[in-house]
Amino acid sequence: MTFAIPFPAIDPVIISLGPLAIRWYSLAYIAGLLLGWRLLRRLVQREPQVGGTIEADDFLVWAMLGVILGGRLGYVLFYNFAVYINNPLSILAVWQGGMSFHGGLLGVIAATILFCRRRGLDLWTFADRLACVAPIGLFFGRLANFINGELFGRVTDVPWAVVFPRGGPAPRHPSQIYEALGEGAVLFLVLMWLVRQDSIRRRPGFLTGVFFAGYGIARSAVEFFRQPDAHIGFLSFGTTTGQWLSVPLVLVGLWLMLRTARKA
Repeated sequence: MTFAIPFPAIDPVIISLGPLAIRWYSLAYIAGLLLGWRLLRRLVQREPQVGGTIEADDFLVWAMLGVILGGRLGYVLFYNFAVYINNPLSILAVWQGGMSFHGGLLGVIAATILFCRRRGLDLWTFADRLACVAPIGLFFGRLANFINGELFGRVTDVPWAVVFPRGGPAPRHPSQIYEALGEGAVLFLVLMWLVRQDSIRRRPGFLTGVFFAGYGIARSAVEFFRQPDAHIGFLSFGTTTGQWLSVPLVLVGLWLMLRTARKA
């Protein structure tokens, strides 16, 4: 008989006030943005300085728009285009779930480029500081995925397997926790160690490359344990959509690190 951990009975809705419902998922986004903003205020002032606390404060709004708009549009385009094209108004129903990290990343990249141009900031230096705080949001986001019982893993017999309400009676990998640790905690610690090195901070683009490559590798690895979306399934050679979307990130990340190494 396979041992499995019962899914914790955590209500995805923290509190309901009439039609207004505060969910763990939205709280995770808020926590990631606010904690990342507080850390960004400190990082932008390290040498070589790129802006100041005012720029970090103003960018919070840009980041929120980039994450929400990019994440939602990315999910629509990458994961469920056929459904949403037949019912365009459902794209606005973000409270029903459906956000893509890769789409959110593209949204933040666009917001960063426009913000740096408008404020006259060095793009790669500012992007490096953003890269260091991004894993905070990933960590909280994956924990919210676990609480929601979504994006669970494949069937397994490991001792820490969990029976998810939406995953049937079979025990599964808690892949959301794997992602929270790999894409969030571990990647955050690596970037925090690197950003403390003055020589690393003076190589614009290097930390951004570490984040891109680190996330792509961590996400691709966890995809071997994560159940692919039911409406997509497995792709060629048993790969998943998440792995294919992560390949460009790894390549761009490696290119950025090699590029800054040559310049140094």
